[in-house]
Amino acid sequence: MAWTTYKLDQYAHDLVLKYRDQKDALNQAYKMRMTVAFGLERFWGEQFRLEGAKAAYWKDTWATLVKIMQQAGVRIPNDSIQNGNSQQIKAMTDKLWNFDPQQRKVALAILTQLCENMVWWTQRYKPSGGENNG
Repeated sequence: MAWTTYKLDQYAHDLVLKYRDQKDALNQAYKMRMTVAFGLERFWGEQFRLEGAKAAYWKDTWATLVKIMQQAGVRIPNDSIQNGNSQQIKAMTDKLWNFDPQQRKVALAILTQLCENMVWWTQRYKPSGGENNG
């Protein structure tokens, strides 16, 4: 079996660059990194608490994790939710809470590293003058 990096740093770079000029979105990477410790369910759910570019940044980061994990042969639940539909959210969180514990550990490790890389790129690309606080 060939060793692969799954392009974590490249994905992180692209996410940060995509949201670099969105008001208040860039510092979400720090919050994402802290939220990983609370689990996949809480990380996934943050997209519904936030609005605008912040919510989109979380949702895109989740979608990126799902894509990376698929490349590694792990299928993370990722249901499409209609307008914050509570029943759909409940169904999705149930799937995440029942996600295989071994695969959960791997997914959390990958998400941690993805967020670490995003923090690093955020520090490099953050506009000077602190204009992008969030």
